[in-house]
Amino acid sequence: MTANALIDDCFLHDKDRLRHDEALAILKERLGPVAGTESVPLEEANGRILAEQIVAPRDIPLSDNAAVDGYAFRHSDHDPAGGFLRLEQRIAAGRPSDAEIGPWAAARIFTGAVMPTGTDTVAMQEDCERHDQDGQHFVIIPQGLKRGANRRRAGEDVKQGTVLLEPGIRLRPQDLAAIASTGKPSVSVYRKIRVALISTGDEIRRPGADLKTGEVYDSNHFLLRALCETMHVSIADLGVLPDTADRVEETLKAAASRADILLTTGGASRGEEDHILWALDRLGQRHMWQLAIKPGRPMMFGQIGSCVFLGLPGNPVAAMVCFLLYARPVISVLGGGGFLEPQKFQVPADFEVPKKKPDRREFYRGVLETDGLGNTVVRKFDRDGSGLITGLREANGLIEIPEEATSVEDGQMVTFLPFSGMGIA
Repeated sequence: MTANALIDDCFLHDKDRLRHDEALAILKERLGPVAGTESVPLEEANGRILAEQIVAPRDIPLSDNAAVDGYAFRHSDHDPAGGFLRLEQRIAAGRPSDAEIGPWAAARIFTGAVMPTGTDTVAMQEDCERHDQDGQHFVIIPQGLKRGANRRRAGEDVKQGTVLLEPGIRLRPQDLAAIASTGKPSVSVYRKIRVALISTGDEIRRPGADLKTGEVYDSNHFLLRALCETMHVSIADLGVLPDTADRVEETLKAAASRADILLTTGGASRGEEDHILWALDRLGQRHMWQLAIKPGRPMMFGQIGSCVFLGLPGNPVAAMVCFLLYARPVISVLGGGGFLEPQKFQVPADFEVPKKKPDRREFYRGVLETDGLGNTVVRKFDRDGSGLITGLREANGLIEIPEEATSVEDGQMVTFLPFSGMGIA
């Protein structure tokens, strides 16, 4: 399914404001991958979205091998009280022996080396004692070893034919190790989707420019660019658009022809200078606007041709919250991955909110702390302004308060969404 299907199957809602869960349901139902695939070497695959199924072509490991440096022998030849075994072979990793160990004999063996035929147990070298007598080499094996001790069985990690990885996962270092263990030097992944970033507003200036009264620096661009980089996408910076209807419409139209997703900040309300909303309506389809959340109410979702459009609020806190809750899963799905749900867990509140507006889901900036009794609690950043970047820096996650709540009591269990579970280290 591609984003083109959205135009022919319009789902404009008839509610003033969508609830958070309703917005997520629309995104889950209507979006699908738009990215093609490519083959990349394993050293370039970290963080990319897998586009093929990975199946073990053989047992991993391929043969029984020693887990430690020591001595390999038949357990049936071992005296439970300990005893001497004749040393017949020396086997290093990568140099297996074709000769079978004789009865009452052992082989000096090193970690990772293939177990010689007939052996099933390895004694650690530090537990053994070498002994020479009449030109013969012996080893004294300690008592109490169980059959199979310190032996790694063929297929112990993975059996031949086992499905290791399915398409759609974002590859992690441990996944690359698993693929490498199958012998594959490269892997099929989805191509990076193209994200175009646009800031809007006559008052917005990029860092490095002189700042006049009434102007602000464009913190949103660097916030969103860094967040996008955690998704391994291709980013095009289209700069800052002035509050001019023709310029906004012209830029959006051109960008939509080259990008898979347009990500804008600001201009998402219905003010006389908010041209993003009107440009989207003229150029394409607006499928979602005005959410019953705080912060982030004026977030937009739509499309221009086959390009998905996400219009985020202009305030930094609202922009980051909306990116994490909505843009991040959208980017993942378009790029061939799954719909990324944030991690959540319950934690006692170390704050109170005497009065909260009902019918609106609220997300506070939260800081996990340890109280005087050693218990983990969450503290709410003490100021609620959605333009306060300080709160984003101090927080290590979001506190989610549902629509039904009208207050929060000190000690009450609340839902916490750690930033670390949303791609932010």
